[in-house]
Amino acid sequence: MATRTLDALVIGAGVAGLYQLHMLREQGLDVRAYDTASGVGGTWYWNRYPGAKFDSEAYIYQYLFDEDLYKGWSWSRRFPGQAEIEHWLNYVADSLDLRRDIQFDTTIERAVFDEDTNRWTVTTDLGETIDTQFLITCCGMLSAPMADLFDEQSDFAGDIWHTARWPKEQVDLAGKRVGVIGNGATGIQVIQTIADEVGDLKVFIRTPQYALPMKNPSYGPGEVQWYKSRFDELQQNLPTTFTGFEYDFTDAWADLTPEQRQTRLEDCYEDGSLKLWLASFAEIFSDEQVSEEVSEFVRQKMRARLQDPELCELLIPSDYGFGTHRVPLESNYLEVYHRDNVTPVAVKNNPIARIVREGIVLADGTLHELDVIIMATGFDAGTGALTRIDIRGRGGRSLKEDWFTDIRTTMGLMVHGYPNMLTTAVPLAPSAALCNMTTCLQQQTEWIDEAIRHLRANGKSVIEATKEGQDAWVAHHDELADENLISKTSSWYVGSNVPGKPRRVLSYVGGVGAYREATLEAAAAGYKGFALS
Repeated sequence: MATRTLDALVIGAGVAGLYQLHMLREQGLDVRAYDTASGVGGTWYWNRYPGAKFDSEAYIYQYLFDEDLYKGWSWSRRFPGQAEIEHWLNYVADSLDLRRDIQFDTTIERAVFDEDTNRWTVTTDLGETIDTQFLITCCGMLSAPMADLFDEQSDFAGDIWHTARWPKEQVDLAGKRVGVIGNGATGIQVIQTIADEVGDLKVFIRTPQYALPMKNPSYGPGEVQWYKSRFDELQQNLPTTFTGFEYDFTDAWADLTPEQRQTRLEDCYEDGSLKLWLASFAEIFSDEQVSEEVSEFVRQKMRARLQDPELCELLIPSDYGFGTHRVPLESNYLEVYHRDNVTPVAVKNNPIARIVREGIVLADGTLHELDVIIMATGFDAGTGALTRIDIRGRGGRSLKEDWFTDIRTTMGLMVHGYPNMLTTAVPLAPSAALCNMTTCLQQQTEWIDEAIRHLRANGKSVIEATKEGQDAWVAHHDELADENLISKTSSWYVGSNVPGKPRRVLSYVGGVGAYREATLEAAAAGYKGFALS
């Protein structure tokens, strides 16, 4: 099979990959995107489990580089479901005529940097070899599922589905005994959706979550016109806020009276969005007293709905602060546990020991017989998508081995020792967690596009993160992270859900606007922190 030669190879055809492909093609590069999936969408192709939907408002989870593209699509509601989101990304691919440069059903297995040619040799699972100058990873932050977690899992006689690999065909759960492992944002969406369909539902709960009620109104012509008329405002505002959402932190906790604080909390809560987390008080991330007061506010809301003391004990967090884990939005999730066919199973102190033919066995020997097991067990966030590819940089160094020792990047855009490999949605950038993903992914893909334009305009062919530049960014990142309560809480935000993963806050916590300024300043200073040759 002949080797294919490219200027740039993009891994992934989701939100970042589609835009990156479009921009690089616009500047005249011979570029091609590859994706394991059979269609575009990335996260929104794979995560088609029952109840999958946005928890960012649809009108901000969009590309903002083209007003016609933005206004050419109309959302049906504030937080639409997976099918509509996948349809939107297909609209984008068709509008920009991207499919002719995307190869689906193809997995990138290996990428090796050749120090003699300063190019990457990439191989696929189909036996293809691609020679490319630039390797650009748009693999997604949550795209490497934690699926094979339990002993004897393959012995189960029924069906096991991970939410991130849900089949396209209809899964019949009617009347069946179903177990859901995990109650994070994804698990909550599944549980609240299937409870009235299944015969018996057992939810295996290790860590309770602070959950906020979602208000998800339908959009008619008036609402659609309202948000489309705000295009210029959103284009200017979203890249500068703390988390890339339209709302932001305003008043300091200390500047308000107790009554004013309560009013702010109630207003944010009633918004039915992530506003309480991302625009109430920034001090929830740094001040333990403020964190506790806001956490107790949310606990009281949850207690009022649950009422049952045993359910409150099991489902309401008490040992970590609101917002230091990913905050889920829900629709009558708590009320699900009042149903006769739903049983919560506590597994923090009595963990799942193994999966057998009949179902799930706990450490104390209890067997829960099941027909279907749904694994909402999360991801190897930030790093997993790339460490599952055999990526070799200078001197044959392995990215998997490097990141197993210490997770380091330069602004989440490059890794020292891997020239011409430019990255999105990897650690040490906001896109690793604390960001409206389209905001951050657009920032990163646009920076990458401009960096390549700069190289070409100046007769250069290689860009590489310097060790000094990377060390400086890691030190800056860690200084901010160490002051943040997220760093003191065990969650996938710090990699604690993956055995052996080095502990580090994966997401840059300095804010989306501040991150954007830092990356633009580095570029304006001749790509400070990077070596060009």
